[in-house]
Amino acid sequence: MPPAAAFDLPTYWQAWRVTIEGELDRLSAHREPAKLWDAMRYSLQAGGKRVRPLLTVATLEALGRDPRPALPAACAVELIHTQSLIHDDLPAMDDDDLRRGKPTNHKVFGEANAILAGDAMLAHAFVLLAAELTPAYRPELALAAIRELAEATVAMVSGQVVDIESEGQAVAADVLEYIHRHKTGALIRAAVRLGGILGEASADDMQRLGAYAEELGLAFQIADDILDGTKTAEELGKTPGKDQDAGKATYVTLYGLAEARRRLAEARERALAPLAGWGERATALGAIVGYVVDQVA
Repeated sequence: MPPAAAFDLPTYWQAWRVTIEGELDRLSAHREPAKLWDAMRYSLQAGGKRVRPLLTVATLEALGRDPRPALPAACAVELIHTQSLIHDDLPAMDDDDLRRGKPTNHKVFGEANAILAGDAMLAHAFVLLAAELTPAYRPELALAAIRELAEATVAMVSGQVVDIESEGQAVAADVLEYIHRHKTGALIRAAVRLGGILGEASADDMQRLGAYAEELGLAFQIADDILDGTKTAEELGKTPGKDQDAGKATYVTLYGLAEARRRLAEARERALAPLAGWGERATALGAIVGYVVDQVA
């Protein structure tokens, strides 16, 4: 990794994004029935920043490991993230027509096919972990990776349930933090921890990585709350203001914009603190925190 002063996150990100996109294409190659795989690939290839796969890559590099054998695991996280977006956009949930600047999956393929595409994508993520990791990693590491992502998926769904239950209600700060740390934070934490598992991180390093990821996930959702209230549909690639219109609790609705920004800055410092002492090997992980926070400037 280049020295921190010379590190160029956009160049680093784009280089790995090309690799990740190619791997996603390989791992989701067309098969029968065509309608199902067309629907899956429509959302999977609709764009997105690929933050979660990048976090797995950056974690492995921070541990001095080659990330390439772990790309199927990184892509598995992205599959589950994309599946959550397909289901999140359904009329029974957020009822959204726009995602990543394109019509949502159910608007193109119908609600039934969107549900089934999400179901298949969820299962396919675990097929990838089971089938693609064992040639490169010991079986116990592959098993630990499967468990990590499965637990994160349950946590993500748990956050979504509490989010739905809280609509239109006055939500306490601890409930809002629970929603954010689970609905959004769980997969971000899993992406980092998968890198730690497959990179055979020490117990101390896993603790640091977990603490980093926990605060990054919270920062990511606080930033999303701020962007939802301050950006246009063209800038976001999705419908802005939907959370407020639906009566959802966000950091902006609970605390106001200025306080949400202050709490975002605090989350940034808490995310960076566990990386102290890692030096240049954690440059990419630290730069990703900066990106998440700076996008709301």
